Amino acid sequence: MPDRAGRARGELEREVLAALAAGGRALTATEVLDQLGGGLAYTTVMTTLSRLHAKHAITRIRAGRAFAYALAGGTGGAQASVTAFKMHRLLDGGHDRVGVLSRFVADLSPQDERLLADILGNDRTGHDGSADHERGAGDGGADGRSDS
Repeated sequence: MPDRAGRARGELEREVLAALAAGGRALTATEVLDQLGGGLAYTTVMTTLSRLHAKHAITRIRAGRAFAYALAGGTGGAQASVTAFKMHRLLDGGHDRVGVLSRFVADLSPQDERLLADILGNDRTGHDGSADHERGAGDGGADGRSDS
């Protein structure tokens, strides 16, 4: 279903992730906006970057008075974080957590079941094991240009 800007749901997030990947380095919101071309407001890009940061798909570091954003774990890692965030939201919105998780595991292919067992047995983080300490760091103001 298209949103107000005529984009399908999640399309702008994918475009921002692609712009960050193409940049090959951490980019400020202004640089992301430039990569995306015309037609978008700075605040729209900032909101999208903030949402991607909340989903742990991107990281941010201080760049002067603003932040520069980079993919968390490369393109695949960023997309995995977005998908995992959606899965958590769906799981948290339900009433039968045990039933949902049981059904999900029961419907896995044998290969995915082994993969999940390996992940649960060896690496409880479910990703490359790198520390997540930067994920909450630096959260603060709401003006958009120096935060998120």
